[in-house]
Amino acid sequence: MKVSGFTIIKNALLNDYPVTEAIRSILPLVDEMIVLVGDCSDSTRALIAGIGDEKIKIYDSTWDANLRQGGSVLAVETNKALELIDPASTWAFYIQADEVVHEKYYDVIRQACKKYEHEKEVQGLLFDYLHFYGNYNYTGDSRVWYLREVRIIRAGIGITSFKDAQGFRLDGKRIQVKKIAAAIYHYGWVKTPQQMHKKIKQVTKFWHEDSPELERQINSEDFFNYDEFDSLKIFTGTHPQVMQPRIKSHGLDKTFDLSKKNIGLKDRLLLAFEKLTGIRPFTFRNYKKI
Repeated sequence: MKVSGFTIIKNALLNDYPVTEAIRSILPLVDEMIVLVGDCSDSTRALIAGIGDEKIKIYDSTWDANLRQGGSVLAVETNKALELIDPASTWAFYIQADEVVHEKYYDVIRQACKKYEHEKEVQGLLFDYLHFYGNYNYTGDSRVWYLREVRIIRAGIGITSFKDAQGFRLDGKRIQVKKIAAAIYHYGWVKTPQQMHKKIKQVTKFWHEDSPELERQINSEDFFNYDEFDSLKIFTGTHPQVMQPRIKSHGLDKTFDLSKKNIGLKDRLLLAFEKLTGIRPFTFRNYKKI
């Protein structure tokens, strides 16, 4: 059994992505790591090369500025990276530039890959998600944050990235997956208010072409207001080892009033039901559980 890792990245330094932490977090789980670097205006390629691991294979790409609507350029680039993995691989492990795997899940992930290696009806493995917000002490717990997503897919059967690269499809259909007892730690909303605003202005360009939304982001204030959250909770666990230096260097110490719930009555009731039962009704899923 061979497992290939793959990711895409553009302007990691400019947008303060924890991409080296993301890559390093799955290196122990993969036999090769494909990193497709876009046409950057910073030193992202040197940053990746600086990891210094022989498993890493860096390739270059130019992002098509005409594919901004709906973030479709992200799926195009993800598919380019997927096509570069070893044809002999059984599994392909996709990690985004702001996602990290905790080392406590390594054995679970290895065992799942081995367990389902020859069960061809299993086309992917489904992970839980923790979405950190504002700093490393809070996670979003409203229905806005997606609960689970597929991050390991069966290689060589024609699965491709879908829409804005959040999920995957096979012949246009959602893939069949098994849920595993592992989580992805998502740090995309952990930055200084100034850096978060800068990132949003950059990322908005991949979703809106000459639109009022893009114009609004470009002309808005130079910081992101983290106080406009819907619902948060305290994180009581530990962070991945690869994240420790970043956590110490960031010095983010903002506190939030957890009694504040900027959600309507319907969502409050659904959230209460979810916390009681662990079930999230009426939500879109990018996959089919089997």
